[in-house]
Amino acid sequence: MKGFRILLAVSFCLLFAVSNAQETPELSLDKGSINSQFEFIYKKSGNYRSDGKKYEVVRTLSLDKLRQNVLDSLKGFNARTAELKATISTHEATIASINKKLEETTNNLEGVTEEKDSMSFLGILVSKVTYNSILWSIIAGLLGLMLFFMYKFRRSNILTQEAKTSLSEVEVEYEDHRRRALEREQKISRQLQDEINKYKKSK
Repeated sequence: MKGFRILLAVSFCLLFAVSNAQETPELSLDKGSINSQFEFIYKKSGNYRSDGKKYEVVRTLSLDKLRQNVLDSLKGFNARTAELKATISTHEATIASINKKLEETTNNLEGVTEEKDSMSFLGILVSKVTYNSILWSIIAGLLGLMLFFMYKFRRSNILTQEAKTSLSEVEVEYEDHRRRALEREQKISRQLQDEINKYKKSK
């Protein structure tokens, strides 16, 4: 029973160690983050005390390797930064080009809208409202002139008819007067002839 307990305890310890080994990443100067590499050097370094101060002793080879790794990482970061800056510059140039095209399109759209809302009148570009006002004013003026000339024509026609009627009446009166004058002349002629005859008979 005692041996079984010991075996169980050892198995539990081994299982715990294996699980910890799987969870904790292996520290090395050949892989991992810069922070894990610093931790590796810290764990691998020796220490001593002198004058009451604690010192860490690091192998020069490990320090050189760590420095090279740091420089490589910085170089990679700088390259990535330069790449990102180039990408940003390209995007900024693209955005500037798009903004310019958008401005040109907006200006063209404003021009087309202004042209659409305007009409050419005697070579002058005027708004549709002004054009319609001028057009209707001209139509109203022409209509007024037409009505005025129609009134004048009708008035002239009435005056002409009245003149013709008056002329007919004058002609009738003239004919009547001429007829009466002729009758008087004939009457006077007969009277004169009668007097001549009387005179001749009296001799």
